[in-house]
Amino acid sequence: METQIWKVYLDLGFDHILDLNGYDHILFVTTLCAIYTFKDWKKILLLVTAFTLGHSLTLALAALDVVSFDPELIETLIPITIILTGMYQILRTLKPQITGQQMLASYLLTTFFGLIHGLGFSNYFRAILGKEDSIVQPLFAFNVGVEAGQLIIVALSLVVGTVMVSFLRLPQKTWTIGLSVVCTLVAFYLLLR
Repeated sequence: METQIWKVYLDLGFDHILDLNGYDHILFVTTLCAIYTFKDWKKILLLVTAFTLGHSLTLALAALDVVSFDPELIETLIPITIILTGMYQILRTLKPQITGQQMLASYLLTTFFGLIHGLGFSNYFRAILGKEDSIVQPLFAFNVGVEAGQLIIVALSLVVGTVMVSFLRLPQKTWTIGLSVVCTLVAFYLLLR
């Protein structure tokens, strides 16, 4: 694939995640980060990568016309994924000891939520792929852009969390619950509009 075409898909993935008009992705990743600090960077990196894998799988399946779906249903499910993630983060804050099985469940659930979010963008992605001979390289470039955008959201979330907890002395539990509640309320707004 030409470097210029690679850059187009890379930029498209990056812009897709950081688009303030479609802030559902930003909201989801922010909610996902609510419970974590910089010392947990490996866990959050695995979580956002799991999300990207789910996201890319449904993009590929939709681009190949393997799956079809009701766009209104997906637009309903996306805020529900954010609400469930926010509620999960609150529950995890109240019971902070997490087992390996619970962490594995978090990765699997995040991947599943990535599948749903990927369907939300798949019609547009399928339309822009119309001229490409293969979806492999465009999809890979797009997902590298998605992952890069998510890492920016993760970094910003962790920096803001560090400022709130370490410098402004807000208890970690209060920060996590507060951020999760705000994200959940915004997701309810998305669901009801």
